[in-house]
Amino acid sequence: MILLRQLLGDVLRRLRVRQGRTLREVSTLARVSLGYLSEVERGQKEASSELLASICGALGVPLSQVLREVSDQFALAELQAAPVLADAPERERLALSETVPGSISDSVFPEVKDMVAA
Repeated sequence: MILLRQLLGDVLRRLRVRQGRTLREVSTLARVSLGYLSEVERGQKEASSELLASICGALGVPLSQVLREVSDQFALAELQAAPVLADAPERERLALSETVPGSISDSVFPEVKDMVAA
C-alpha cells in the first residue's frame, strides 16, 4: 500500500538535501523538534497542514510545489502498482484514464507519462 506520509517525507527530505541543509537547520527555522522533523521525513509521522506550511517556509519552497511533487510521485506509485493487463485481449483493455480513477491526462502532466514509460 502506498502511504501519503512516506511520499511526503521523501519529497521533503529530497528538497532539504538538495539545498545542502541539515535537519537541525530546518527544524530550528520551522520551529519543530529535530526528532519530529526526522520522523516526518522518514514517513513515520503525519504532518499537520500547519507543520507542513512551517517546514515549507523554512525550506523556502511553496507548499503547492511540495504537494505537486507528492501528487506526481503518488500517481507514479499507483500506476506501478496497477495490475498488468498483458493477457487481456486488446478490445477488453481500457485506456489508462478509464482504469485509474482520477488519472492524469497526458496533456496535463506529460512528464508523468514519460516517467511511467521509462
